[in-house]
Amino acid sequence: MKICVIGTGYVGLVGAAVFADMGNTVVGVDKDKAKIAKVTSGVMPIYELGLDEIVLRNVKNGNLRFTTSTPEGVSQSDVIFICVGTPQDDTGAADLTAVMAVAKEVGQNLNGYKIVVTKSTVPVGTNERVEQVIKENAQAGMDFDVVSNPEFLREGAAIEDMRNTNRTVVGTKSARALNMMRELYKGFNAPFVECDLRSAEMIKYASNALLATKISFINEIGQLCERAGANVQVVAEGVGLDKRIGRAFLNATGVGYGGSCFPKDVAALYKTSTDQAYDFKLLRSVMEVNELQKFNFMKKITKAMGENLSGCTIGVLGLAFKNDTDDIRESGAIKMIRMIRGYGAELRVYDPAAMENTKKVFGHDQIYYANDMYDAIKDVDALCIFTEWGNFKLLDLTKTKQLMKGNLIFDARNLLDQKAVESSGFVYIAVGKRTNGYTEDGDIVSTAILKNGR
Repeated sequence: MKICVIGTGYVGLVGAAVFADMGNTVVGVDKDKAKIAKVTSGVMPIYELGLDEIVLRNVKNGNLRFTTSTPEGVSQSDVIFICVGTPQDDTGAADLTAVMAVAKEVGQNLNGYKIVVTKSTVPVGTNERVEQVIKENAQAGMDFDVVSNPEFLREGAAIEDMRNTNRTVVGTKSARALNMMRELYKGFNAPFVECDLRSAEMIKYASNALLATKISFINEIGQLCERAGANVQVVAEGVGLDKRIGRAFLNATGVGYGGSCFPKDVAALYKTSTDQAYDFKLLRSVMEVNELQKFNFMKKITKAMGENLSGCTIGVLGLAFKNDTDDIRESGAIKMIRMIRGYGAELRVYDPAAMENTKKVFGHDQIYYANDMYDAIKDVDALCIFTEWGNFKLLDLTKTKQLMKGNLIFDARNLLDQKAVESSGFVYIAVGKRTNGYTEDGDIVSTAILKNGR
């Protein structure tokens, strides 16, 4: 099948690569000339394991190419995917400027029957607007159909999720378009959900909102566990073994959920509810809990180290919003760094993939960008772990003790083994469980900073 993918971000680039790898002829379109040049040469604009190999293989065999020309991509394709960004605007709604701009350009360049597929995450009713914009800009008599086909990709595992998706959702009112989409996805061996446009749009938002709700729920349970003397990791394990609930997204985190999807999608769904004269109280609480997590974790740091952190140096492991990505959009780690700097501390930071993106945000003010995780630990008064990269679990505690000036470890991801950390002589403060960084009454040990020799 001849496919055009407009937008070469996470969704578009991964989709273009995987569709090409399935034997389709794919053209990727992006207005950024520099990005297109890099992608064609194998330099990926995103960190996604194995993506460069798939792209280069399919560019070489002729299944995949890239261009900056939307007219070229549209005219030579049967199916056109819209994969541009829908960032959150000032009201909390999804900004559809890019989507509508693409719809207009697609309409202007229709030269025969096409299926226009919206893969970008868009609010209920958007595809009807897309259809109208295309009609307004197409020549009279041009035939096309609009399809809603939301993506369910996890950054860091997007290729695997694309190839082995647990469902394919297709919303359309056209039997012809539905049959073509079935043909396109027949090799993906996943349940095929047929529905109307609005239901498909809602499925995407409902999915992300429910996952975000699970995270905020377990974070609230973690708050109770700390106060009551229970262990949120054990609680999550016991709860997650219930097949009705499942273990996924039940990892308590001191920095809340982040990334390019959950924050904006939850906010957009809440905005949709208010637009429909309904107050989605649960989502309002989910967002509130998520923001409070970062402030609650910052309180742990200041209770242990004092309100004035001037003269202190804090090491930070993890900058991306999650492991296996370089994405720092809405990253809890980035927000924590802003707060820590606000209290006057200097920072030594490290992330396996997100260093360059972080430099673009902060520059070098109060921040040293380390060469590796042990360089980030050298001579620091305290260590904070904000992202769950696998290699951070393998931290050599003996070496860490020798390198650090202080003895405080703040683990916002419950990544380290509590017994090992405490037996190595550290004051350990984690999430949702009592550690030696707490008093018998469940409060943070406020004298811990004295153990650092200050």
